Amino acid sequence: MIICMKKREDIQNLEDIKILVNEFYDSIRKDELLGPIFNSIIKNRWSEHLEKMYSFWQTVLLEEHTYYGSPFPPHAQMPIEKLHFDQWIKLFSNTVDNYFQGEKADKAKWQGSRMADMFLFKIEYYRDKE
Repeated sequence: MIICMKKREDIQNLEDIKILVNEFYDSIRKDELLGPIFNSIIKNRWSEHLEKMYSFWQTVLLEEHTYYGSPFPPHAQMPIEKLHFDQWIKLFSNTVDNYFQGEKADKAKWQGSRMADMFLFKIEYYRDKE
C-alpha cells in the first residue's frame, strides 16, 4: 500500500502564517504546563491575541511590516521560567516542522528560539533586581 503525503512547503504568505499561529496556539491552549498560564492571562481575548501574532510573524517572516509594538512588556510579569520557555520552543518548533519546511520555516524556529532566550534573560534580570 502506498501512502501519498503532501510535500511540506515553506511559509509563503499570510495564510501560512495563520496556519502556523493557529495550530501553535491550539497546542499551547491544550498543553498541561503552558495552557493554564496563557488561558488565565488571555481569557476571552484569544482572537485579539491571534491577530496580533499574525501581524508579528508576518513582519518577521514575510517582511511585510504590519506589527507595531514591543513584544516583551506583556510577558515581563508572567509566572514563567526556563522550563516554560523550553516547552514553548518545543511546541513551536514541532508546529513549524509539522506544516512547513524551507528557509522561512528555519528562520521561524531560529527567531522563536532567539526570542525565548531573550525574554527569559530579561525576565530573570528584572526578577533579580526586585
